Amino acid sequence: MDSRNLVATAAGFVVAAAVLGALAYFVGAGDVLAAIREARLPYVAAVGAAILAWVCLWGAGLRTVLAAVGTEIPLRDAILVNAGAAFANHVTPFGQAGGEPVAAWLLSDVSDADFERALAAVASFDTINVVPSLSFAAVGLAYYASVATLGTRFRLIGAGIGGLALVLIAGLYVGWNHRAAAEALLAQIVVPPARAVGRIVPRFDPPTAASIEARIERFAGGISRVATDRSRLALALGFSTAGWLVQSLGLWLSFEALGAPIPGYVALFVVPLGTVANVLPTPGGLGGIETVQVTLLVTATTVAAATVTAAVAIFSVGGFFLTTTVGAAAVAVLQARERRSVLP
Repeated sequence: MDSRNLVATAAGFVVAAAVLGALAYFVGAGDVLAAIREARLPYVAAVGAAILAWVCLWGAGLRTVLAAVGTEIPLRDAILVNAGAAFANHVTPFGQAGGEPVAAWLLSDVSDADFERALAAVASFDTINVVPSLSFAAVGLAYYASVATLGTRFRLIGAGIGGLALVLIAGLYVGWNHRAAAEALLAQIVVPPARAVGRIVPRFDPPTAASIEARIERFAGGISRVATDRSRLALALGFSTAGWLVQSLGLWLSFEALGAPIPGYVALFVVPLGTVANVLPTPGGLGGIETVQVTLLVTATTVAAATVTAAVAIFSVGGFFLTTTVGAAAVAVLQARERRSVLP
């Protein structure tokens, strides 16, 4: 990581800490800490197990998608790569943008796939993950509406989910049916800044428009192979769905740990809706995700705000540091193995 990214990441952590501090202040930091101290450890351990199960399930899904583009890797390697991508999401500015290239780089290291094919697999699985995310949010909100009065806030959320789904479907349809134009447009966007970098950075040979179009074409070809392999596509969707389910289970268990149970369908829509805060320039959306989750849970349940915040801290903040630690270890293992393989 260069110095500018390091500064941006450090600034992101400062912003995240400020947001979390403000959240704790408004709901009562003392009450939050008191609730956390009373948490039942077996349930807290179960939350951690659910989070690790999510990492493994999405690793299996990533392996399935990579197989669809013609590359087979062991399940353990796919899980390590997925954990490494989570680590990258948590330590780079605008995490998701940093996580995908790192995951593709790690995949290309542990397999015979080139970077474009690996990136196509990663991007395809990220797109697949959107389907159960929106589905769970819609189902959870619909059931909530059937058993409780749906306030203005949740009506707006429901409308937003519907609008997002329509925009996503339309965008994918238009982009896929005009791939050639999209490839040319991306090449025109990338070439000028690449040439500017070439004038400044010694020994940097900027890519031509033709080479960029060829790389994008290989990337699009990889996505096309995933889309046409229906059996593997369905299997990857199953792994993605299971991953979202165990995440929701983890949030539900965090409330059980505090002796303040919530309905399962609430966790079902709070977890995917909380991920919209990933767009914030904080590492892994830290601070923003927790604020969204606390707001939704306080609105949808009768649990005290301090208890809600404590449960979210156990699940989300604790999960952030757990996956960051596991992901860092995964990257270290993969890199150590790579160095051993190139030694004479």
